Amino acid sequence: MLLYAVGGASVFVFSGVMAMAGLGAAFLFVPLFYYLGVPLGQATSTALLLNAVSLSAATVAYWRGRLIDWHAGVPVLLAAVALAPFGARLTASVDRRVLLALFVGFLVFAGAMMLSYRARSSRRALSRTAEVGVGAGVGGVAGFLGGLLGVGGGNIILPGLTWLGLEPKVAAGTTALAVFFSSLSGFAGHAALGGIDPRFTLTMALLAGAGSLAGSHVMQTRLTGAQLKRIIGVLLWVIALKMALDLL
Repeated sequence: MLLYAVGGASVFVFSGVMAMAGLGAAFLFVPLFYYLGVPLGQATSTALLLNAVSLSAATVAYWRGRLIDWHAGVPVLLAAVALAPFGARLTASVDRRVLLALFVGFLVFAGAMMLSYRARSSRRALSRTAEVGVGAGVGGVAGFLGGLLGVGGGNIILPGLTWLGLEPKVAAGTTALAVFFSSLSGFAGHAALGGIDPRFTLTMALLAGAGSLAGSHVMQTRLTGAQLKRIIGVLLWVIALKMALDLL
């Protein structure tokens, strides 16, 4: 019961907060489920599916609000989807402490990007060919690491799109689109290895979808892009600190 009560409430809240940035909350769900007693492999696969569920709702909301840049997003999406299953299949062969240490590093990097990085003044400073190349590179790295760690890769994609010069809300909407598909791809890789609890996963998925709808609405009506980046950056560092202390 504790798993369902604490996990369910956290999934709803975290899905809402992360949907504001188009990130999904898999990088929060993995440590949450792990600390609640869910095996790391199952926590990883469930988190990726919840990412896809929550971001499906958020992506529709961003699309209706005209906050998706398809030209920048499609190369990222295709590369992330292609490489996510390869990362997922490596998870079982990597030591648990190594995975957790990689996860801490990932969170520290993502938090730093959210708190310190500034967008380019004009994304048109890059040629179309260079933009596609950069987008595919960002998507490939995000997809592989996302599949490996069960995080979806949004914390790499969002700073990458910001670097290309997308306005924060458009970057968030475009990231939601890419991470939705890369999370599905990564989940498929994990699902092939087994270890999924259908009842637990379905319950959490329903709560993730509801939280995401609420969060994407708040994003479009209440928060500025700068406020959102600060909130997410601090949250990522807090989680990284907690996990690092547990590893010591």
